Formats: sequence, structure tokens, C-alpha cells
Amino acid sequence: MKYPILLPNIFDHPFTYESSLRLKTGEYVNVSFGRKTITGVVWDQFEKNGNKKFEIKSVKEKLNIEPLKQNTVDFLNWFSEYNLVPLGMALKLHLLGGKAIEKQKDIEYQKYQIKIKKEQFNLTGEQEKVFKELVKHDNSFRVHLLQGTTGSGKTIVYFKAIEKIIHKGQQSLILLPEIGLTGEFEKKFKNFFGFEAAVWHSKITPKRKKVIWSGLANGEIKVVIGARSALFLPFNKLGLIVVDEEHDQSFKQDEGVTYNARDMAVARANSENIPINLVTAVPSIETYANIKNKKYSYSRLINRYKNAKLPKHHIIDLNQNKLAKKTFISVKTIEKVEAHLKKGDQILFFINRRGFAPYVLCKKCLNVFSCPNCSINLVYHKNKKKLLCHYCGYLSILERKCKKDDICDFVFSGPGVEKIAEEVKTLFPNKKTIIFSSDTMNKASGKDILDKIILGEINILVGTQLISKGFHFPNLNCIIVLDIDLTSQGHDLRSAEKNLQLYHQLSGRAGRTGKPANVYFQTFNSKPEVIDQITSADPFKFLDHELELRKKNNLPPYERFVSLILSSENEKKLDLESLKLKKIILNSINEKILGPVNAPIFKINRKFRSRLLIRAKKTSKIQKKIKIILKEFKTPSGMKLTVDVDPISFN
Repeated sequence: MKYPILLPNIFDHPFTYESSLRLKTGEYVNVSFGRKTITGVVWDQFEKNGNKKFEIKSVKEKLNIEPLKQNTVDFLNWFSEYNLVPLGMALKLHLLGGKAIEKQKDIEYQKYQIKIKKEQFNLTGEQEKVFKELVKHDNSFRVHLLQGTTGSGKTIVYFKAIEKIIHKGQQSLILLPEIGLTGEFEKKFKNFFGFEAAVWHSKITPKRKKVIWSGLANGEIKVVIGARSALFLPFNKLGLIVVDEEHDQSFKQDEGVTYNARDMAVARANSENIPINLVTAVPSIETYANIKNKKYSYSRLINRYKNAKLPKHHIIDLNQNKLAKKTFISVKTIEKVEAHLKKGDQILFFINRRGFAPYVLCKKCLNVFSCPNCSINLVYHKNKKKLLCHYCGYLSILERKCKKDDICDFVFSGPGVEKIAEEVKTLFPNKKTIIFSSDTMNKASGKDILDKIILGEINILVGTQLISKGFHFPNLNCIIVLDIDLTSQGHDLRSAEKNLQLYHQLSGRAGRTGKPANVYFQTFNSKPEVIDQITSADPFKFLDHELELRKKNNLPPYERFVSLILSSENEKKLDLESLKLKKIILNSINEKILGPVNAPIFKINRKFRSRLLIRAKKTSKIQKKIKIILKEFKTPSGMKLTVDVDPISFN
């Protein structure tokens, strides 16, 4: 009998095999493909091959693994169509290194077994009300937003909802945007539930991943805390998905297979016919639009836990308050910090730039040091004594021979976290200062640094936006924002939304235990309305205004954007092929097509980049039309075409 077998590769269709076994959709099999034996899945549709005749090979063996559910097959089919991803690549996201994993020894699952918790967590009246709204319809698909002021106890409320799902014998998935959040979150989880959740992200060992993959497939593991890729795991009886910090742009996968994990989580919940809870202090504009049109339901937690007050916001006008000598920190800011340190408060200096300086140039030859592979400047990291490209990872030593036959005399322009940390250590030499960025916190020592911050052993933090992502620092009561002028500029259509989310999250790190807290904005901008907008206690007011602007200008979420990015080492060939692709699109669809234009970052990793942007009505089913077009357009050798549906970044 003939069967369609989907293989984890670049092809957009299953392959036909035959077998004397009775096989069902979702069962895992081993087959020959070329000279290799690889694992595939019995699929629910045959390849469309016209009248081609080909040799049909036999299935080698059926694997003794719990079959993939039809719901998951449906989800992967939809995922492939929506994101214009080959079906085989969608399956590759599900398999573990191209394999399906057989059941491990029972001893391997013991650490994840449900235990009776010792400590009881009582909800406040407001939390109890929201909890009841959260579990009102938990037997079928619905999307519910839990919006709450930072520090209002959103996590405890949805933990209660997960507890109910576990008692029904079902599984839960909690998606987090950053690997850096999982350590502290694991502790919080074990504190509440009394047992460990399985943690899934790129740094987990292959052996542990095998245990989790098989444990979910056979129902031994009940809860997973994971990054984006956890969405494709083989849940046996999934009952609830939670997307924490749903607004976070880290949920967008930009490399390899491009997709938005938040949106795909909603799609998976739909295919499984289960509820999904989106959790945030400030919703994404897409989620808020779905609340306004009543597609999603929502609840709000207005009060912080134990009635802790939100921090007060102050502007330090740099037109009137001079910077201290040879620093980016004003004299008035230093006075405020000293007053807070006397009270025993922890301080955060916030600047959203990694490294020491974003620009390095030579005073003699005026050469700015840029990446040889990408069209951006190299960033100087003083701790490593290296110039680094934040796109391709190119590293270079600082010493250079000057174009004027001498050694370069360097000028470091613009501040990064390392530069600010250096200044802070000079200004407050008796205080313990650390840098909080992805360069320091994703290392093995990151957990120890977190513990020291929480215990109050660190006086001053100098951090990037990583610090805004869900951390609880009980002693942090003073935040200094140094680069508000930089983040409020630019031409990104999402910049206002991003700033609202960033500064709400950032402010939410302060004053969480009830002590008075303050956020100070150093700025040359004498118009305070920008800061007033992004720090308003009610983010819904800002989002209402933003939605009006988007609607007026036919921008997402009112239109669908699809980016097509062509990249090649040959600039002339790239220009010709980009124009050719646009011509094919214009002849095939009646939608707005912008470009081709050079991407803002024109070269990454030695490849020049050209962008086309298709703007279409939400009802146009544009992906199906593009899929047909891309079959007609044969990408030349040495050239890559990347399709980004619902792009977040326009770099």
C-alpha cells in the first residue's frame, strides 16, 4: 500500500513510499532517502506530482513511538502555508536533530513528577476575580489577555490556572521570550508547584532534550517552560498554553525559519482546541487590536502586590543641568543617586547599548572602523579589548596601522554599558557595580550575579533592555534612563510601541517591595510629552491613539506586510534579480509593492541585501498567491531569498 511520508528537509511536500504494514497518519517511520536512512512521518496528503513516473521505495520500519496527533499535523500544515515555509522544514522544527525519540527509562522522568506542594499561595480579591475569568472557558479554544501592572502578581494567577489543568491530567506550555529569564522563573515555579517543570531552550543538553521530547510524547511530563522552539514539541495531551511577556519582540524568529512564536502559539491552541493566555504589562498592538474587535477576551490587574506604589517619574533637563566632567552623567543625576544610596537603595543606570563605544575613529586619518562583512560600524568592547560586529560576530583587535603610516590615535564616540559602568565606578568608587547585559548574563556566572543582586550585595547596576524582562529586584528603587533621546528617534513604524513597552517594563523593576521609588530621565528634549506618553499608568490610552494612527495610514494590524529579502555577494546580479522578481509579482497580483531598495543594513556577512515589501489586505490570502509566484521565480545559484510574513524589523 502507498503512503505519503513527510521528511525533515527543504521539500514542500511528502514523498510516496509503500509498505505491507498498516500505517496511520502521524506514525514515525524510517525510510531510505538518497544514500541515507532518515526518520519521517506518515502525512495526511500525497505529493502533487502530475503524471510523473518514479520508483517507489519501501518503508524500512515503523518506530515504536507515540504517533504525532492529527491536531499537530494540522498545525504544521497551517504553519507552513502561513509563513511560506517548506512543509519539510516545519517538520524539522518538530523532530529532535531529525529524530523521533523513543521512551526513556522511567527513572529519567522522576524529577518532573507531580508532588504535593507544601506551601499554599493565597490570591488577593483582585487576583481571585481575574483567576475566575481566566479559567471560565478552559475546555475549548479562546485567547485571553491577562494585562497587569508590573509587580501585580500576574504569574501567580496563571500558575493557579495551570494547576487546574494539571489536576485534569493535561499538559501545559509556558513560553518565555528570553533564555535569561528561565533560571529565576524555574525557582518561582518550583516554589509554587513543589516540583520541577521541564525547561526547553538551545542551551539544554541533547540528553536532557531527549528525555523531555519523549516524556511529552508519552504523557510523563506535564509542564514545559520554553523558548520559541518549545512550541513544536510532541505534546500528548496539551491543555493550556501561556505566552508570558507576549509583547516581547524576541518571540520573532528572524534566522532560518522565520515566524512569530506568539502568533503561532495562538494557531497551535486553535488546532488543539484549547485555551491560550497572553500575559503582559503592555500588550502588543496586534493583541490590543484583537481585544478592540472582540476576538480576544481580557482581564486586568491594576494594583501592585501588597499595594506597592509605582515609581514616580522625573525629567532631568540636560539643557539646564550640565554633564559632570568627562562623563555622560549630569551633576544633578549624581546628587539624586547619592541620596538614594544613603537610603540603602539599589540603583540602575539604563543605556540600551552593549559594549564600550558604538563608534571608533582615528584622529589622524579620520577612519571609522566598520565591519568588513557588514555595512555597520564595529562596536568597541573594552572588557574583551576587541572591536566586535553585533551582526556577523566579526572580531578585530584595536591596534591598527594608520593610513598616514603611523599607529592610529583612537577616539571613542558615544556611550555603551561598559563606558557608563567605567564612569559609575569612578564616580562611586566605594560601591559594588556590575554590568547587566547579554554579554554578562548569558554566561555561567549570570546566575550568581542574579543571586547577589536579589540579596542586595550589588549597589549599582548598569544595564541594557535585558534588565527590563521580568526580573524581580527587591532593593531596586532608583532608575536612571540615559538614552531616552536615542530610543525615541528613528523611522521604525513600531518605535513608539516598543518604547511604551520597554519603559513600562523598566519602570516595573523599581519599587516592587513597597518602598518609594523614582525613575529619572536624562534628556535634551524639553518637550516632556514623549516621556508622559510612555510612562502613563494606563497603557491602553496610548495604544488607542497608536491604533488610530495605524488605521489612518493602513499599517499593521490593518494591513498584512510580507517582506522579501534577496541576498547575494554579487551586487549587480542582486539588483537585476530584485527587479525581475518585482516584475513577476506585479504581473501576478494586484497589491502594493514597495521596492526593491537596499536594506537599511545593506550588507551582512558579506552578502548585499535588497528588500521588497508587499502590502495587502488581511482578507487577500496573499501567502497563497506569493507561494505560486515563488515557484515561478527560480532563485539563482549563490543567491538567497528570505520571506518574512508580518515583519517586525525592517533592517
